[in-house]
Amino acid sequence: MRKLFPILFFILCWLSGAFVQAQSPQTPALRKALTLARHDTSRVLLLADLSASFRYSRFDSVLWYARQGLQLARRIGYAKGEGRCLSRLAILMSERGNLPQALRIDLQALQLNESSHDPEGMARTLNQMGLLYQALEDYRPALSFFFRAKAIYEQHVGDDSQLISVLTNLGAGYEGLRQLDSAEFFLNRAYALTRQSRTVHHSSWGNPLPYVLRELGLLRASRGQHEQALAYYRASARAAFPENDLRSACRAYHYMADLYHRRHETDSSVYYARKSLAFGQALPFVVAVVHTSKLLTNAFQSRQQTDSTLKYMRIMLQAQDSLYNPQRIKQLDAIGFAEQQRLRQLEEEHAQFGARTRFYALSALLAGLILTALLLWRNNWQQQQTNTQLHTLNEEITQQKQELTDQRDSLGRMLHELKITQSQLVLREKMASLGELMAGVAQEIQTPVNNMRNIAGISADLINSLRTGLKKLGLMTEEPGTLWDDLQMLSQYQSKIARSSQRASSIVGGMLEYSRSSPGPRQSTDVNAFVEDYLRLTYHDIRAKNRNFYAALLPHLDPAVGNLSIIRHDLGRVLISLFTNAFYAVQQRQHSKEEGYVPQVAVSTRATPVHIEIRVRDNGVAIPAAALPTLFERFFATRSPEEGPGLGLALSHDLITKGHGGTLSVEVREGDFTEFIIALPLTSPAEMPTATYLPGPAN
Repeated sequence: MRKLFPILFFILCWLSGAFVQAQSPQTPALRKALTLARHDTSRVLLLADLSASFRYSRFDSVLWYARQGLQLARRIGYAKGEGRCLSRLAILMSERGNLPQALRIDLQALQLNESSHDPEGMARTLNQMGLLYQALEDYRPALSFFFRAKAIYEQHVGDDSQLISVLTNLGAGYEGLRQLDSAEFFLNRAYALTRQSRTVHHSSWGNPLPYVLRELGLLRASRGQHEQALAYYRASARAAFPENDLRSACRAYHYMADLYHRRHETDSSVYYARKSLAFGQALPFVVAVVHTSKLLTNAFQSRQQTDSTLKYMRIMLQAQDSLYNPQRIKQLDAIGFAEQQRLRQLEEEHAQFGARTRFYALSALLAGLILTALLLWRNNWQQQQTNTQLHTLNEEITQQKQELTDQRDSLGRMLHELKITQSQLVLREKMASLGELMAGVAQEIQTPVNNMRNIAGISADLINSLRTGLKKLGLMTEEPGTLWDDLQMLSQYQSKIARSSQRASSIVGGMLEYSRSSPGPRQSTDVNAFVEDYLRLTYHDIRAKNRNFYAALLPHLDPAVGNLSIIRHDLGRVLISLFTNAFYAVQQRQHSKEEGYVPQVAVSTRATPVHIEIRVRDNGVAIPAAALPTLFERFFATRSPEEGPGLGLALSHDLITKGHGGTLSVEVREGDFTEFIIALPLTSPAEMPTATYLPGPAN
């Protein structure tokens, strides 16, 4: 067997080269139709079909024809053709292992399919999206996409090969879930339809028979019927060659290698695994490369052949990094989460439409009842005249009583409002005095603190000089318990004094900054770049403190915003405060271990004729509704003391409203989002009023 292996491997390589260069049986007819096509729309659809005919044999041809069709479709504004060509590009991204990019392109294609009312394209895109999740062995969302595609194909949309493919995908999904009875039901339906259909050989998607036979073999292997499974695998490989289906041949050989491996027939397992790997690398088909290289790694490791083990392990790790890259998995989850939100919004719109319809029906019914009541009232009107006079007198008395009650309540409210106003005036006066006291105390402390820091530095230099001099005179040794240790400890104390004085100096600086009564200079600033820089800066600061924290950053910046004259320092402090609160909110919700939750912090800008808007939105724990009325008051905190102090929403509100002449507001939807809105006017700096800052504590 080992002597024949080089010859067999040479034949395999020759077949692989010929296989890659070959074209699908459907390709010549499609090329001929393309040369005869007179309309651009027909050419776009034919280019999409040509791209599909190379999907399992030549990826460069898939890319070339799909791009040609996409460029033509966009040039003539043909949405249906654009959606189909994008769907072909998504196939290419999926086979090469870039699943997030494939999902993005599929979602674009699906929207174009829906807007152009193309059910066949929509069903194909849904089928591909299911295959993306099936490649990650996430079978339940995959089955939901397959059933949606099946419902469309069963309405006599598309050709038989596509319905067969979806039925086989359903069988494969149930195999992954180990529900073998359901898998056998769908696979038998697919096999029967393949044998009965007369159109599978004419479809641009080719004959799905190799795929059906392969999955039937996998089902037999799952039931322990190994000989029947091998027969199906061999039949699948034979059926793949006339169709030039390199992918199906690759998977059939991989399943044969896996079955021989489980039967401890290592030579046969290695032989078919190498054939499968050669086909998978030729495409490249990343999913097959991962599984086959893993099988070969285990086989050679059991034989203790180190060189071969390292070779195939390197191939496996490269393919796994492409397919299971954590960043790509996060992107895939975020994209899937956004699509679920879009579908949920559509469902809400349908529900609102139904509610409006019911409302109109009830309104019509109510109008009919009112008309009937009016007719009855007219018939009884004469009989009610006497009662009406008595009722009028009773109403007058009741009205007078109500007026007296209202006057009493109004006086009570006025008295209460006067008391509240008096308390607020007293509080403001106290806060102003506190700000002045803070500024005075800070000024008094600043000089001794600076002197302390300077004297500590001079003392440290003197200690070093003294230590050097004594060492030169030979009066000092570095032995424990000597003068050297005392000087060393004294030097450490001086360093601690310098650090403590530096900390005190920074606290004094913060007190002076908070209590100042005049704003900083205005500067013309690119608002979009300024906002995005502070978003990234705050995120990386949070990540430096908590490496396990992550969140999706979603900037949506309006290019029309441009430059604006702002106080950069003050606006930056406000943005850091809002971003920090947003990251804290999503971090708290993430701690709840909510299933399917993806932390997201979005910032958007928008230009209007009179002002620009900066919106900071997060999907974390919402601010309670009871706290909203006092949100911008002094001493309100959105974070616990353990999380450290922040700028505070009260001071942020003052910096925006008084320092920039804008507004700061908040919108909250519990369980969905919290959004702070900054509105900055487009007024020139000369027209801005002088800002006065009220002192208050940090959050």
